[in-house]
Amino acid sequence: MEDQFKLTETPQLKPKLTASWQAPSNIALVKYWGKHGTQLPANPSISFTLNDCRTITTLTATQSDHHSFEVLLDGKPKPSFAPKIESYFKRIENYSPWIKSYKFKIETTNTFPHSSGIASSASSMAAMSSCIVAMESELTGTKIDKKKASFLARLGSGSACRSLEGKLVVWGEHADTAGSSDLYGVDVSVNLHPIFQDFQDTILLVDKGEKTVSSTLGHELMNGHAFAKARFLQAHSNLTEIKKYLASGDLDGFIKITESEALTLHSMMMTSHPYFMLMKPNTLSIIEEIWKFRNVTKTPVCFTLDAGANVHMLYPAADKEAVEELIKSKLAQYCQNEHYICDHIGNGASAV
Repeated sequence: MEDQFKLTETPQLKPKLTASWQAPSNIALVKYWGKHGTQLPANPSISFTLNDCRTITTLTATQSDHHSFEVLLDGKPKPSFAPKIESYFKRIENYSPWIKSYKFKIETTNTFPHSSGIASSASSMAAMSSCIVAMESELTGTKIDKKKASFLARLGSGSACRSLEGKLVVWGEHADTAGSSDLYGVDVSVNLHPIFQDFQDTILLVDKGEKTVSSTLGHELMNGHAFAKARFLQAHSNLTEIKKYLASGDLDGFIKITESEALTLHSMMMTSHPYFMLMKPNTLSIIEEIWKFRNVTKTPVCFTLDAGANVHMLYPAADKEAVEELIKSKLAQYCQNEHYICDHIGNGASAV
């Protein structure tokens, strides 16, 4: 299957190439946690593509006898990114061998705090892979292949393959999702009910610092986890269920699966060996306030969590005013410097 992404055309090398792309983060509803092989998911996942939380990357390639790269974040050298990018280039060279003939300058910026649980690796690797595929298109005279971009992005960061296109994306082989694959994300937006088309995601920034345990290590700890097998089966079942709710507009069913998945993700962290906890006391306070608000007002707002302390509040656009009042009156106090980001569902990567 991977062979379909190997370059068959002969690239006509040019002295210099430049590409600029932006790619958004995404927020998983059914979580992927645990992997095998080379960036392959232990279970399938489904995510909303965000719009405003994005990475903008400009890639400049200069022909050279020796492949090398430098990376700048917000205009400043970022050597701590080097190991991940070096690993990425090694993984993709079998599929895009022309990269070995160039040295690269990677200039990138985020519209949100790096490494704070808003999947910055997803948006950055999606943007980077979009640049690579755009350059490859220029060298071969073929059209840009977004499926290959998703495939390459996965080799940099698993969840990055869900940030290329579509409002709603499935990654991982799933019996009830036609065309699903462990190799790349699949756009399933065609079945998204109108109430979810403009769904809102307000991200409450409980902790904008570096995570104490990386997602990479967290995934590794699922190997041999006492509850791994049951968890993976649960993810398959929950994906089948939530797809039905997303298609029918069943908000109660959506809320049930989404919140359960968030808590399950963190329960896997707390029951691994070694165990760890990424939620903070303020994370729990926000969750309790959301539950209280929903019970009293019947507003269909719910929470989800990524691998971090921050809380994603998901709700229909029609309820935006009520939720903003809740944030200002109750929830902002639990955020670092009362900082939160208002985002909504978007459509994926695009050229800048």
